[in-house]
Amino acid sequence: MNKIKYIFVLLITFLSCKDEPKQFSAEALNDTFIAQNGDEVTFQSILDKHQGKTIVIDVWASWCSDCIKGMPKVKTLQANNPEIAYVFLSLDREQGAWHRGIAKYQVNGDHYFMPNAKDCDFADFLNISWIPRYLVINKAGEIVVFNVIEADDDKLIKAIKN
Repeated sequence: MNKIKYIFVLLITFLSCKDEPKQFSAEALNDTFIAQNGDEVTFQSILDKHQGKTIVIDVWASWCSDCIKGMPKVKTLQANNPEIAYVFLSLDREQGAWHRGIAKYQVNGDHYFMPNAKDCDFADFLNISWIPRYLVINKAGEIVVFNVIEADDDKLIKAIKN
């Protein structure tokens, strides 16, 4: 089953092959998220908070079995790279499940809820077809990894080491 899933993802990736963006669109940057304290924030403000740092973005949900199975890899990545900023963007259906998921799976980092889930400018920019979904933003604010689905992907590891 896992082989079929990966072949499907690879096929989708191959068929939709185009240059990956290096910058977020204005619409994506202006999209709004909910912080853990309930404040509404723009994606731009999330990036600004970590300006000058390498950022790993993890798009996930507490109901997503692949996201949960991948959490040990995320924790290993964090343990091996504590200088990196980790931003988790939740596609949970409601905020209660999001908060419970963070606590249950002991997810460490900055957390934001996507109130419109996949029906928003940010999700449109990413063209989310699978979660978990990882991105890496370098210290200059450029997207250097746009689409990987494993926290131990060689492309992701190489990007955070540069």
